[in-house]
Amino acid sequence: MRTTSTLKLVLDGRAACRQGPEGVSARQRRRLSTMVAFARAHSPYYRELYGSVPEVPEDLTALPVTDKPKLMARFNDWVTDPDVTLGGVRAFIEDPGRIGDRFLGKYLVSTTSGTTGHRGIFLLDDRAAAVVTALSLRAASRALTPARMARLLLSGRRSAHVIATGGHLAAYAVTIRRHKARRLQARGSRVFSVHSPLPELVDQLNQFRPASLHGYATMVALLAGERLAGRLRIDPDVVSLVAEGISDGDHQRIRSAFDAHVLNTYACNESLALGYGCPQGWLHIHSDWLILEPVDADYRPTPPGQQSHTVLLTSLCRWAQPILRYDLGDSVLQRPDRCPCGDPLPAFKVRGRAADLLSFPRPGGEPVSIVPMAFETVLERTPGMDLFQIEQTSPTTLRVRIRPTAGVDPDRVWSTAYGEITGLLTAHSVGHVTVERATEPPRQTAGGKFRVVIPWRHDP
Repeated sequence: MRTTSTLKLVLDGRAACRQGPEGVSARQRRRLSTMVAFARAHSPYYRELYGSVPEVPEDLTALPVTDKPKLMARFNDWVTDPDVTLGGVRAFIEDPGRIGDRFLGKYLVSTTSGTTGHRGIFLLDDRAAAVVTALSLRAASRALTPARMARLLLSGRRSAHVIATGGHLAAYAVTIRRHKARRLQARGSRVFSVHSPLPELVDQLNQFRPASLHGYATMVALLAGERLAGRLRIDPDVVSLVAEGISDGDHQRIRSAFDAHVLNTYACNESLALGYGCPQGWLHIHSDWLILEPVDADYRPTPPGQQSHTVLLTSLCRWAQPILRYDLGDSVLQRPDRCPCGDPLPAFKVRGRAADLLSFPRPGGEPVSIVPMAFETVLERTPGMDLFQIEQTSPTTLRVRIRPTAGVDPDRVWSTAYGEITGLLTAHSVGHVTVERATEPPRQTAGGKFRVVIPWRHDP
């Protein structure tokens, strides 16, 4: 499929916003029709799934719902490139030296465990990457002055990316790809691992003194606490929050701590650019290139102004792996009217992606907090791990539920996972925390959702 230039996509995005909701909707309808036809023609999975669906469905709700477990179970039929196989991609991601490389010379690969606990593997082709870049530039242009944006892009000033490392996770894979391709955005940037003990991370950032700080919202909130305590001594012009939801209180805390422009973005592996924050505290969705459907537990539409059970994502730029009416697992609220900020794109608030910190007491010192992503990453790289869940059952106890891959020795999987978890705890100076092996499998909530990490909650 022919690649469209990023400049052309940026100009089209600007035109869509100038034309208002009508211009956005027209593009959405046209691209949806094209994507459905493409999925039918090139994906055996969708050809089968849409067997009873009209060639030109009048309503998006005529399309069946999909999710990550269903798509991963049919990976070879889901992808639209017959050269791509699950075995080939798995062999690729097992080599840490290939992070940021292009699989088959065509696709950036990213992986995630996600909210379902099932590992997902996602491919981004060049055309989709161009759309992501254009949407990211639109988000930045809405939030930053032209002068500030130009300085960040062209000056090569230091940029710190505090993200999970050591695997093909999206943020890390994209950042490493930029470095390997020697792209402009990578100049002057450096990656810092969320797995580092907080004092060590603070020292590293103090030495680097970044002009911009990018990271998971929960980790940046932790760093904001270090800044307010006087231990972190950096003064970034821009703080960019990625991947997770964040409370209004934490957002204000970050803004106060750094006295910087805070750019909040909404993203996931399935769509690396979903939306961006506005001064009114809402996230504006790139609805000319994607569709979000707030729904209840039975996938019936949730009216604007009401909190949804989950949300269905339809991407209009994922050609390698079409994502159509995909259960993303996020609980969202759609604003029923136009946002006072004046942005014509629909406004949402996301409640379901706010990650919970795990906090542990430390003898003779302050409590230690560790972001869930750190635990998820070390368990993701454990061989033979199919599904996992960590529950903090007391301030100093973790209970680990594991479902090994079929045919794998569960004792060997547990031994490796136990070593990874205890090593992480020791590195953060909380090696006294007890790690228990559960006999029961990972549990879902009454609503069918799955939480990878469950913090301890003390009920007085």
